Parts: sequence; structure tokens; C-alpha cells
Amino acid sequence: MLKEFDLSDKTAVITGGTGVLGGAMAKALAKVGANVAILGRDEKKAENKIQKIKEEGGEAISLIANVLDDDALLSARDKIIDKWGTIDILVNAAGGNSPKATVNPDQSIFDLSREALEKIVDVNFLGSFYTTRVFAKPMIEKKSGSIVNISSMAAERPMTRVMGYAASKAAIDNYTKWLATEFANKYGEGIRVNAIAPGFFIGEQNRSLLLNDDGSLSPRGQTIVDHTPMKRFGDPEDLSGTLIWLCSDASSFVTGTVIPVDGGFSAFSGV
Repeated sequence: MLKEFDLSDKTAVITGGTGVLGGAMAKALAKVGANVAILGRDEKKAENKIQKIKEEGGEAISLIANVLDDDALLSARDKIIDKWGTIDILVNAAGGNSPKATVNPDQSIFDLSREALEKIVDVNFLGSFYTTRVFAKPMIEKKSGSIVNISSMAAERPMTRVMGYAASKAAIDNYTKWLATEFANKYGEGIRVNAIAPGFFIGEQNRSLLLNDDGSLSPRGQTIVDHTPMKRFGDPEDLSGTLIWLCSDASSFVTGTVIPVDGGFSAFSGV
């Protein structure tokens, strides 16, 4: 391993670490030496992720907290500091969508649930903001650290149906650039803020939208693959290289960026 990519003795917090993508990112950071704290709401899922990391020789703990609960986040931070002394990396992978915040073909925006829409904005945008306020404090104190937010292709190119999700992820892009500038100006070059914008990956929340019951592509899934030059959905591990790069010294002059990991989707005009 090139030393610039080595995260040995670094401590990483991954919110949403019990999910498909968050779990894969936690595993990737552990493989290059990071101490990993998985933050999630499902204790059983968190323990399963931790067990897999430990079986491969990694160091990890699970912490149960909602990203919108300041008290729970502060308690989690204290436990991490007690165990490992500091926090070097924050990956804001918590997020998601809800059918009630989606405009289906037979609906209009007038059918959207206000409560559901606010919930999606909260978890995708405000959740990243609140966790940053808590877990970036140790980084500020030592003027060193890396924050990686998780955006989406829907942020750059709004898509039909997923209005609430797309708008909240667009907020992540803007917030990433704003915070990168804010931290660099106030605390120096040592604290960097970037984002990864995944293309299309099969997860628990979108499986029924992209795949039929028999595993074949749904019409929407087929449209996505047709507009992805690599002609496939992403595998969770496809995010690992970009994540490790952004968390490591290899990207020491990179801040305020949103990196697509999308099989070429954002580069393709459809023609």
C-alpha cells in the first residue's frame, strides 16, 4: 500500500453504516487500517457489520444513534474519544427516500405528504449538518480531518419521481462546497470537505423500483442502464477507492469537490 493511502491509527465515523453502501464504506476504511465507528439505528444490523470487519482483522465499534438527535450524537462522540482518543474522518452516509415523498406517474406534487417530504430533507441534509457539528469538533481542535458527504446523481440531474430526495441531495452538494470554504478559511488547510455522488446502486430502498420480482430490470432500471455507458449498476465496493482517496493524505489538496462514481452516467447525453 502506498503510504499516502494508509489510514492506520486514524479513527473514522460512518453514519448510516448499517446500510448497504455505508456498510461497504466502513469495511473499506477498516481494510486500510482505520478504526471504524459505525453509527446507525438498528443494533442488530450494526453488530453484524462490526462482526464482519473484526473477522477480517479490522477494529470497529457500533453506536446506536439517530443523526437528528444531538444528545445521542454527543454521547456517541464521547464513547469514540474514550476508546480511540480522537476523530479524524466523518463519512455522512445516512440518508434515504420514502414512497410518500415520491411523485409517481399517476400523481402530482399536490399529492406529496408534507410530513414525508420534511422527513427526507431532515435525514439527507440536516442529518449531515448535525453530525458534522458534533464529530468535526475534534478535527477543529487539532486542525486536521476529512469529511465526506454522500450526494447522488439526482442532485446534478434531477430525475422524475424522486423530488424530495433530489432536492435534499442538491443541498448536500451546495453545503459541501460551502463548508469546505468555511473550514479552510477559518481553520486552515488541514480540514477538508468533499462529497461522493454515487450513480445507481441496488439497495434496500430502491430494489423494487429498479428490479422486478424475478430480478430482471424494471422499465426504470432498464432506462438507467441504457443511460450508463458501463451498462450496469454499481457494486458497493466500487465506492471504496474514491472514499479511501478522499479520506487519506493522497487527496491533501482536494476540498469542496463532488466526485461522481457513476459508470459514466453524468457524462452521457443519451445520444
